[in-house]
Amino acid sequence: MKIGFIGLGNVGGKLAGSLLRNGYELTVRDLDRAAAQPFLDKGAQWAETPKQMAEAVDMTITCLPSPAASAAVMEADDGILAGLGAGKIWAEMSTTDEQEVLRLGKLVNAQLAEPVDCPVSGGCHRAATGNIAIFAGCERDTFERILPALTTMGRRILHTGPLGSASILKVVTNYLATANLVTLCEALVTAKKSGMDLNTTYEAIRVSSGNSFVHETESQVILNGSRDINFTMDLVAKDIGLFQTLADRAEIPLEVAPVLVEIFKNGCERYGDREYSPNIIRRLEEACDVSIRAPGFPAEILDDEPEEPGYEVIPKAQEHHIDEGRR
Repeated sequence: MKIGFIGLGNVGGKLAGSLLRNGYELTVRDLDRAAAQPFLDKGAQWAETPKQMAEAVDMTITCLPSPAASAAVMEADDGILAGLGAGKIWAEMSTTDEQEVLRLGKLVNAQLAEPVDCPVSGGCHRAATGNIAIFAGCERDTFERILPALTTMGRRILHTGPLGSASILKVVTNYLATANLVTLCEALVTAKKSGMDLNTTYEAIRVSSGNSFVHETESQVILNGSRDINFTMDLVAKDIGLFQTLADRAEIPLEVAPVLVEIFKNGCERYGDREYSPNIIRRLEEACDVSIRAPGFPAEILDDEPEEPGYEVIPKAQEHHIDEGRR
């Protein structure tokens, strides 16, 4: 399968790197030509336009910072839609709105091509090693066609159902990660102000029911002081805004989400849109006149697991159905 990749940022560049490292014939494009140069140096091809890319490859992947950016790349006169045809695939790996991916999916289908929404989850450090999780919303036969590429970019691959389902679940999981980050900030500041050693506090959380993926990653760079998680406040604000929109459509009277929206709105205003998201703790540090730092923690998170072949994750109910069918 020939693959095209548009959007070589913090996550996209690492996903594209896994494809190139594992022998895929890859064509790349980014608004910043310099971001593509390392890929070109290793044998990737350059596409002058998204249309040219879509015409040349079997699957065109977009990994972009917003739904608006994806729409622009898709619908421009020289965009992806203009280059799609029968049998081709568009895979949206951006975090996006379910309704927007469904809208674009209809346009893709009109070109006799197949749309997929396949966002990732697990952090840039796992994207770099091909160990990140990937959700995929699409027809089952399309999923099976692209599964080898997905298992090259990620380790745990979940077919979530029809187009749009992966985007819903990605927004849900990002919301949970944001809520966890904010509560960890409150927990660390409270522990510090209560006289606790922060190294001991980190371990107490890690070995207890309070532990989480966010604690084992973001708490470490908070305590180091770098706060470098390769994710910024504007992206968090976008993600929790998408979650709020999803809940509003379902007429769910959320209580926590609106507070998180306001917290990150304030964080963007105070520290800038491109500030690292764990630095949301600065609001409490400044309010309490305290520094949340401790020795021995890394400045950035690296994946210490070896790169391994990915596999499809089967939901429990489907596992039971499969087992029954084998009897």
